[in-house]
Amino acid sequence: MKKTIKEDIYYSDYLQLNKLLDSQHLLSSDYDDLAHDEMLFIITHQAYELWFKQILHELRTIQAVFEQKPVDDKQLGVATHRLQRILAIQTLLIEQVNVLETMTPLDFLDFRDYLVPASGFQSVQFKEIEIRLGLKSCYRIAFDQHSFYRRLTPQHQDYLKKLELQPSLLEQIDEWLARLPFLHFGEFNFWHSYQQAVDKMLNSDEQIIINNPHLDAQEREKQLKNLADTRNQFKQLLEPKAYQMQFDTGFYRISQDAFLAALFISLYRDEPMLQQPFKLLTCLMDIDERFTAWRTRHAQMALRMLGRKVGTGGSSGHEYLSRTADHNKVFTDLFTLSTFLIPSSSRPELPDAIKQSLGFYFSGKEKGHL
Repeated sequence: MKKTIKEDIYYSDYLQLNKLLDSQHLLSSDYDDLAHDEMLFIITHQAYELWFKQILHELRTIQAVFEQKPVDDKQLGVATHRLQRILAIQTLLIEQVNVLETMTPLDFLDFRDYLVPASGFQSVQFKEIEIRLGLKSCYRIAFDQHSFYRRLTPQHQDYLKKLELQPSLLEQIDEWLARLPFLHFGEFNFWHSYQQAVDKMLNSDEQIIINNPHLDAQEREKQLKNLADTRNQFKQLLEPKAYQMQFDTGFYRISQDAFLAALFISLYRDEPMLQQPFKLLTCLMDIDERFTAWRTRHAQMALRMLGRKVGTGGSSGHEYLSRTADHNKVFTDLFTLSTFLIPSSSRPELPDAIKQSLGFYFSGKEKGHL
């Protein structure tokens, strides 16, 4: 049924432009010391916050998809599409640094002192994005663990602390992957076949190292040691107690069942039923990667503008931002999957019954239902 329009809407009223365009107040003007580039500084950061709001709008609906048990297969496409929208927004966030860098260090110094102690460190929306994705306190660098909440109002502290108690997207993805039926295949022991393929691959690598005439004794010993370390990684991956020990130390962030399901998806990503899950996992890695790129650009901009000065929020400025760029990642396990991939030609051949359940003619009633 066609809806009846209540009244005509005017462009500026719909966008509330009077409110939006009247929200740039230059602090430097309060001190009769108007700094021209303060307008650029304010608008750029307001634009960041608007895009953060849109990211959160998408992220909340993505999390709602993974709250379902089981997750509706049809909604995976919706979640992936919205993750791709977040990726497009992240591209804008990175490019927006170029606009801000048209301001010179001297231009910034014209008004910087008026901003103390305000800081981007106090962006509640960005902190919420990090928490919702899965970057909770236990995964943060030491400075953040001590200072993450300290510079916020009690109201904002309370909001974010309650949010930390809720399942993050990382935890939801863990639970979703662990429920996927890619660990047990009736009489077919896939992971035994996978281990045999790995052993064959590593044995071949060992022979290549041993027979390489271009390696001296020291280089050969070093490469054989690295190969032994690789063997041990594969062994720990498939041994539940060994994996759990690494999980308990924080080396892994998702459960063994979830990791193995993600590995299976990556190995057989071309199977029709696995294409959508593979796209989703790839989007999660891309989001991590782009936030790393954005933090890196931010750190370089801080160095360019401030050198080694302390940030307005009390952090170590460029040094702090560089450390968060290196450390503040969420979906680290998905990047680790590449360690355990084997060539397509070496993958265990799946029985016809399993291949059929991964095809488009799958009805959804069989055990392979996602």
